[in-house]
This record gives sequence, structure tokens and C-alpha cells, in this order.
Amino acid sequence: MEPSGVIEALWDRIQARDWSGVADLVAEDVVVEWPVSAERIVGNKNFVAVNSEYPGGWSIRVLRIVADGSEVVSEVEVPHDEFGVFRVASFWTIQQGRIARGREYWTSVGADPRPEWRAALVEPM
Repeated sequence: MEPSGVIEALWDRIQARDWSGVADLVAEDVVVEWPVSAERIVGNKNFVAVNSEYPGGWSIRVLRIVADGSEVVSEVEVPHDEFGVFRVASFWTIQQGRIARGREYWTSVGADPRPEWRAALVEPM
């Protein structure tokens, strides 16, 4: 499977709650970093557990996947019934057909307030 296909399959399997399928895509010694919350997930089992144990009520909408060789970037929207809408920009490294490393930036839509000095230069989304 091409690296972009690995990430497309990852998000499809997460949406389907196919946790054994997710595990098949992730290297045993995977390292995924979440800089916004200053956390690091180490290992296949921990990666699957973090995703499978997240409180229900969410869905996945892939906005785009861009690949350059073994490096893949995905932008995903994750609406949650209780917590609102999240966006995630993920940077993945694929080795031997599996996710070896990742760095994900999760945030809520509108989480950072617009500074007043920019008000005349921008418009709300």
C-alpha cells in the first residue's frame, strides 16, 4: 500500500472503530507526539488504546491527504456531540507499509481568540 493509502486507511478504520485494523497499520514501536498537550504515545498497543478509549460521540471527516514519498500529511475534522468540533493536522512517516512516527496538532475550532490588532485585516471563518 502506498504511504498515502496507509493514512487514508487509518482514518477509515478509526471512523469504523476497526481497532484491530488500526493496529495492523501501526508499527510495534510507533511514536506519536501531541505537542499541543505535551504528550507522547509510544507503542502500537498504546496508540490503539488512546484512540479506542476516547469518549464516544465523534466522527471523522478527512479534508485532505498530501504525500511526498514516505512522508504524509493529513488534515481531519472531528466533530464530537459533546465537545464540539476539533481539527487535526497530522504529519506521518511510513516505513515498510506501516506508520512509524507521527506528530499531530489537535485543536478546537476557534480555540485561539483573534487578537484585536488583526481585526481590520482578517474576516471570521
